[in-house]
Amino acid sequence: MLDYDLEAAHYDQTRGGVARARAAADAVLELLPADCAVLVDVACGTGIVSELLTAPGRTVIGVDPAAAMLALAQPRLGGGGRVVRGDATRLPLATGSVDAVTFMWLLHLVDEALVASAIAEAARVLRPGGMMITTVDKNAAQYETDSDVGEILRLARRELAPPASDDVERVGELAAAVGLQPAGLAGYVGHGQGRSPREWARRVREDIAWTRGADPARVAEICRALEALPEQEVRRADPVYKVAGFRLGGD
Repeated sequence: MLDYDLEAAHYDQTRGGVARARAAADAVLELLPADCAVLVDVACGTGIVSELLTAPGRTVIGVDPAAAMLALAQPRLGGGGRVVRGDATRLPLATGSVDAVTFMWLLHLVDEALVASAIAEAARVLRPGGMMITTVDKNAAQYETDSDVGEILRLARRELAPPASDDVERVGELAAAVGLQPAGLAGYVGHGQGRSPREWARRVREDIAWTRGADPARVAEICRALEALPEQEVRRADPVYKVAGFRLGGD
């Protein structure tokens, strides 16, 4: 896990900036009921998405464990919200006190036990009928683009990678266990995040966790397939990320 206090100063610039934040926020707003009065953005980071979820009559509360992130988030939320230091498994909020909980770019970073705890905590603080909205299959998206690169990487990942902590079906099971039922899917484009075959071959050799422990011969085979593709320096399609909504029963 990164040290997000150290990452805060340059986090937005290295993660797609406003374009990615706007796309992600639009996907959340597609699922969010218009009458949502209190929204909690968990692991809000710099508040770059939180800010875009504000609306007249809505309070947005940003929660993050990193003080440096919250220092950047507070001015963005301004009078339409506030920030609170805390983590996803122990939200500093009363039971049944909010209308929506969002997890953007969080569940893929933690193990399944923490995913289960975070989802249960979201259910605790939601009012009946409230919504939990989260990215799912976050890392899978970059390997499953609609391209020749995607065809190679999709099969390789399914063969070699361990189950993802934010797998959409598993998240759905964990949500159902605490009374949260599916309430829609949305998506957004990771603008500027498509990569060329040559860059992907380098990443497969050097950067991807699930290839490090794989048979070197199999890794070499994947790289050869990528390096055999045409237009080696041309970026392929940007990934399309999934956002899932779950509603708490009882309304």
